[in-house]
Amino acid sequence: MTLVRLDTNAYLRLAKRIKPMLGVKFGQKEYVLTILKDVEDEVHKSPRLRFLYPWFDDEILDAERLAKRVRISRTEKPILEAATSVLRAHILSNAGTYTSQGRSPPSPTDCYILAFGQIRPAIVVTDDLGMHLLAKDFEIPIWHGHEALKKMLSAKLIENPLVREIYGALENNEDLPRTWKEAKHTVFKKIFGSPP
Repeated sequence: MTLVRLDTNAYLRLAKRIKPMLGVKFGQKEYVLTILKDVEDEVHKSPRLRFLYPWFDDEILDAERLAKRVRISRTEKPILEAATSVLRAHILSNAGTYTSQGRSPPSPTDCYILAFGQIRPAIVVTDDLGMHLLAKDFEIPIWHGHEALKKMLSAKLIENPLVREIYGALENNEDLPRTWKEAKHTVFKKIFGSPP
């Protein structure tokens, strides 16, 4: 089994349309999508996210997150906190790198999610370019959201019409990351065709 941990934005881009999503094994490597409670906390603490994603507290999604939540043991907690602070210190000492080329520095929650990917080996899914850079610096496996979507499609967990629906919704909400735009006519060429 290969754990795949979604950050807040990756979860918000996929969860409304892929049900069930968390805890479902797919693909030859038996990928299993998970989120940390910190993702829920981040949404609940943000009036903007609560406004943009009113479906987040839907009963079915709430129950799915609760049932499939990753639990942290007492022994893991201090290790996780130490790993998180190493990542935060790295960002602070390389601030220029993390604020260039349209990147924003990873937040404390982002660092926590990446640190968890070190403590309990997991692939982290995010479209945050700062997180991708930090993951690369620390050799933490990482995917863009469209890569997770492609793996689900290849494993027949989802079908072409759902990929089109997800892309359409993200475009309508003006929430389509640059990497997704680039992937539309390359990674998903069979669905969307060649670039216009």
